[in-house]
Amino acid sequence: MATKSSNTEAIARATGKAWDNWSTDLREAGAEKLTHKEIAQLAEAQMPSDLHNPEWWAQSVAVAFEQEIGRRLPGQAQDGTFQGSATITLHTDLDGALARWIHVTQDLQFFNGQQLTDGPSISSSERWRYWRASFSDGTKAQVDMGLKGDKTSIAVNITKAESHESVSEWKRFWRQILTQAKG
Repeated sequence: MATKSSNTEAIARATGKAWDNWSTDLREAGAEKLTHKEIAQLAEAQMPSDLHNPEWWAQSVAVAFEQEIGRRLPGQAQDGTFQGSATITLHTDLDGALARWIHVTQDLQFFNGQQLTDGPSISSSERWRYWRASFSDGTKAQVDMGLKGDKTSIAVNITKAESHESVSEWKRFWRQILTQAKG
């Protein structure tokens, strides 16, 4: 079943080309028979020369087209798994956010009913803090903590989920953890 991507308006604004025109041009070029990579290359070749980050927008066009032709559902990655995210902003610095995150997760034996199979691993850079883990259902989580002025944004990125419903369950779980971290 074909699904129209929710980001087609953003693509049209950024590229100056209406989504219907993108769709028509891609269909006329035979994109329905192309791989994701080939669709993205085709789209990138049609990007305006003054567009910032044309590779990223070409990927967005390819995903939206794949959703439109029924090859991919919203939230579905190229490998067939699903992904999603949950975010929150805290009134603290990077190290404060990481400390709060560790405090609310360190003693958990189960995450959304799943056991850890790898991690958690923690890493950092000058501008970011990261927490990564893998779970017994195959799902992975990467938590990115980044500065937003004098606050810190925490984004939990869920990948490798088996279904859209699984992503929804993980998002509910991570929102509870984020609420606890907010304190």
